[in-house]
Amino acid sequence: MMMRHTLVALGLLLAAQVSAEDFTHLVDTRQGTDSDFALSHGNTYPATGMPFAMHLWSPQTGKNGDGWKYQWKATSLRGLCQSHQCSPWVGDYAVYSLMPVSGELRTNEDERAAPFSHADEVAQPHYYRVKLADGTIAEVAPTTRGAHLRFSYQRGKAAWLVVDGYTGQWDMLIDEKNRQITGWVSNQRFVNRPETFRCHFVLQFDRPFTAHGRWGGGVYVGFAPGTRVQVKAASSYISEEQARLNLATELGSDRTLEQTRERGRKTWNELLGRIQVEGGQAEQQRTFYSCLFRANLFSRKFYERRADGTPYYYSPYDGQVHRGYMYTDNGFWDTFRSQFPLTCLLHPTQQGRYMQALLQAQKECGWLPSWSFPGETGGMVGNHAMSLMADAWAKGIRTVEADSMLKAYAHEVMNKGPWGGANGRAGWKEYFTLGYVPFPESHGCVTQTLEYAYDDFCAWQVARSVGNSHYERVFGRQMMNYRNLWDPSTHLMRARTADGSWYEPFEPLEWGGPYTEGNAWHYVWSVFHDVQGLINLFGGDSAFVAKIDSVFTMENTVKPGWYGTMIHEMVEMQQADMGQYAHGNQPIQHLPYLYCYAGQPWKTQYWVRQIMNRLYDSTPQGFPGDEDQGGMSAWYVLSAMGLYAVTPGTDQYVVGSPLFRRVTITSEQDRQFVIEARGNDSDHVYIDSAELNGQPFDRNYLTYDEITRGGRLVLNMSAQPNRERGTSKCSAPFSLSTPQ
Repeated sequence: MMMRHTLVALGLLLAAQVSAEDFTHLVDTRQGTDSDFALSHGNTYPATGMPFAMHLWSPQTGKNGDGWKYQWKATSLRGLCQSHQCSPWVGDYAVYSLMPVSGELRTNEDERAAPFSHADEVAQPHYYRVKLADGTIAEVAPTTRGAHLRFSYQRGKAAWLVVDGYTGQWDMLIDEKNRQITGWVSNQRFVNRPETFRCHFVLQFDRPFTAHGRWGGGVYVGFAPGTRVQVKAASSYISEEQARLNLATELGSDRTLEQTRERGRKTWNELLGRIQVEGGQAEQQRTFYSCLFRANLFSRKFYERRADGTPYYYSPYDGQVHRGYMYTDNGFWDTFRSQFPLTCLLHPTQQGRYMQALLQAQKECGWLPSWSFPGETGGMVGNHAMSLMADAWAKGIRTVEADSMLKAYAHEVMNKGPWGGANGRAGWKEYFTLGYVPFPESHGCVTQTLEYAYDDFCAWQVARSVGNSHYERVFGRQMMNYRNLWDPSTHLMRARTADGSWYEPFEPLEWGGPYTEGNAWHYVWSVFHDVQGLINLFGGDSAFVAKIDSVFTMENTVKPGWYGTMIHEMVEMQQADMGQYAHGNQPIQHLPYLYCYAGQPWKTQYWVRQIMNRLYDSTPQGFPGDEDQGGMSAWYVLSAMGLYAVTPGTDQYVVGSPLFRRVTITSEQDRQFVIEARGNDSDHVYIDSAELNGQPFDRNYLTYDEITRGGRLVLNMSAQPNRERGTSKCSAPFSLSTPQ
């Protein structure tokens, strides 16, 4: 804890020294890096890159192929690497690294590893710098498809740069005359046509080589002692020629590292400034902007641009080159709940392109993506591409035809694909015939049933909006299937066997088996589209609220159950010390907002502030679990603004309790929506009264249009809850079972 307190104090000092307009200095890309296999404080690495860039760059402390690419406790560095990693659990792909070596040439990754100190790092979105123990300085400033690197060697010692092909196949050529290294790497795990997959790269140096050669993992070049060498790097999945075009377009022949760094700073500063927060503590501002940075890294642009600017891409699905846009590196189970609803607010144009890319991926792959990296992995649960499409559609982002979405989804949910549990539908026949996925035939069956029902609701929403009676009928029949797992005797969702009986024995605190990365207390709330229907099953608001209360107040006991041992998500729930509330994983993160549906919004206001203040900060221990492609960061960003999308696929954001005195959201059309929380501080967390654009505001939600067309929400905050405001069903957010 001493390390955390020291870093927080340093953050307070730094935040006080920078102007309010320089948001990049409020970001520490090392947030969440104090993680390992047994315990996640984020499982992140110091990503240096442009928003949603094709490539990121990161310092590498772990061995080649180690998912924990950079760990805070490490004391030596092995290189600066091109990275695409979403999570340590899936590793990385298309990686190569550069490592400066002084004195004797050392190519082996263990032997060349150089000691360093975190005090000698600068870790910002647009710039990373580290001074190694031998005095060598390494720097990187990114572009979308490349990077500008610089290595400054000490006088009196031989200077080497080792280029490492990481893992898998590679080839590299040294062009001494033109001071270039060209090559390709093909390390990957989830490309659906691996025989055609290559990441081509070009390295352009501004100093002559004094020596060069090849070693078992790559190549090396030498420079005169004391050299300060610039390296411009760019990559392409299409060809070496396209990599050269990317180099010329993004880095230019006369551009300096300082110019590249400044361009990156301006880009990030403009994006981070799209949400300006005022008030709060300096550390809260650092946490907010560090999270906002991470929420804008994934999904990754997988398209490139021809000389005339038109987009095209190599498809990781069919191995061919196509016109248009493609995005990848995202697990929708992790991100449909928060990261994409935030992206709809900030980047509707990109979200429209994303919808086109989803359907294009379906044509090339045969299946809608669920967890792409860069091809389809089929990881996790559900068919949440439909959630993304329906959410964009509900918010007026309509770049594809509704019938195309519905046909692609219908194929998805009436078949089982070749990869993982979320490619097509595991247990789809039973789900359609029995109304649930049975156990023990399908592990995760409760999770599957609940999330299938929600995704079917999303499809029903789209079908209903365009009058497609066929799909409205098909998916309307399925979206209430959550009721089939409701056990009135326990007020929990339980597994059934194929004959309809409850699976026994039943232990509500036991993880796994019917539940994916959780237990029965976590999954009873996974009825995103019909919270009122769930309230009705409980018997009314009072019983529903009492059950939520008990989640936060009961013992934080863990029974590993089907996992057989403690996994990191279990440890993180216990460390959070909020009963059975497990914010370190996705399934229950929407729970505190459900009070707003049951007439007690002040409890939402209390608990979201508790979660933000107790479980997040900007340090290497800054997350209460896996950050997961911006999902956990986006939860914080939305909640700190006072908003959360409980039901993606509708146009609503539930109102919580903003962390700051004022939040100004600037839309893509340059319209501003201001959330002013008067009297807001750590004690005044409750909304006493509110006005929207000068009119009394009693609702517990805002619509997408209300936010994006601009306006002002004024919240008068109090130290005591107002038990009369927002308590009627007219104030509650959308539920299927609430008359609209």
